[in-house]
Amino acid sequence: MSRQNVKPMTMDQGSDLIDAAVTKLKRILEGKPEPASESHEYIRNYTAVYNMCTQKPPDDLSQQLYDKYGGIFEDYDKHTVLPSIMEKHDEYMLRELSRMWDIHKDMVRWLSRFFFYLDRYFITRRSLPSLTEVGMTCFRDHVYNNVHFNVKQVIIALIHKEREGQQIDSALLKNILDLFVQNGMGSMERYEDDFEMFFLQETAFYYSRRSSSWILEDSCPEYMIKSEEALKKEKERVTHYLHSTTEPKLVEIVQTHLLVLVAKPLLEKESSGISALLRDDKMDDLSRMYRLYHAIPKGLEPVAEAFRLHVTSEGNALIKQAEDAATSGSVEEQVLVRKIIDLHDKYMAYVTDCFQNHTLFHKALKEAFEIFCNKKVTGSSSAELLATLSLLD
Repeated sequence: MSRQNVKPMTMDQGSDLIDAAVTKLKRILEGKPEPASESHEYIRNYTAVYNMCTQKPPDDLSQQLYDKYGGIFEDYDKHTVLPSIMEKHDEYMLRELSRMWDIHKDMVRWLSRFFFYLDRYFITRRSLPSLTEVGMTCFRDHVYNNVHFNVKQVIIALIHKEREGQQIDSALLKNILDLFVQNGMGSMERYEDDFEMFFLQETAFYYSRRSSSWILEDSCPEYMIKSEEALKKEKERVTHYLHSTTEPKLVEIVQTHLLVLVAKPLLEKESSGISALLRDDKMDDLSRMYRLYHAIPKGLEPVAEAFRLHVTSEGNALIKQAEDAATSGSVEEQVLVRKIIDLHDKYMAYVTDCFQNHTLFHKALKEAFEIFCNKKVTGSSSAELLATLSLLD
């Protein structure tokens, strides 16, 4: 029988076939007992859609099929997916969301194949959203928009637990945060507005509290070790589950609260600050200080200034000794010059080894020596001290 004599398939007939196929697909994807689909079933479903789309008007059912496709996902998301997620709490809610998200994506993939002829011709001619876009939009509108606030709260709570030393399921968090990104439909807006903004705020609060506690309890080296470890852990979180675009924002917040805002009291700690580290030749701790503050824009400026003040103080002490000796008539300028040279060599070693020859520290060292080498020693000319300075430039 020629196709002209075949009675057109009605929407009701086609819907019965499609509904049966969709029900079977749902059961398979949800892990319920169901025989696996055979290739002939896929061909039958595809052929039914093809025939319904290629019937001559007024029997062309392309628009009705397109609407039905969207209706399948709207019904599933509103009456199956959303309730199954909302009845769960805490990490169990995340696990159910992750499971239903994976099922939803598989449904989109399979049903897009059943309805492929729509994508190829009808949607292209009408400039309509693709089948994949329709499926993902349904999930965003009927599931994501209703759960993202609670989901965000759970994620942030889990990250807090991890920061406090507890183990969490990083793979689960990655899958959920990928969901935030994908529901942006090509934009990072959902991830940034619905999760990242709140996460960064909580991060600032967390490290502000940590800093306030550590600065009182810990020595400068201990504080820096904790800060370095915190920065390392936050970068690992980006690798494990956060989006890569979060890293610079996250690092800046941690640096600000752990290093920038406490730079002065940290560097000036009486028994363990930079002066104590220089006095006690703590090369490893000074190198760590350089690494931490070098990574921050203009972060080395307070470190270099503290270094300059310490060297100036050491130099002034030498000059004071010379002045005291001059008062008693026992000053030896050559001895003083030798001490100044030795002092310069000592601190140049820190500039080279700990501070990586950074220009700020060369400048700080030079300025410190200029200050005390230009002072006059009572009863003695400062010419040799100035000559010494010229040798140090």
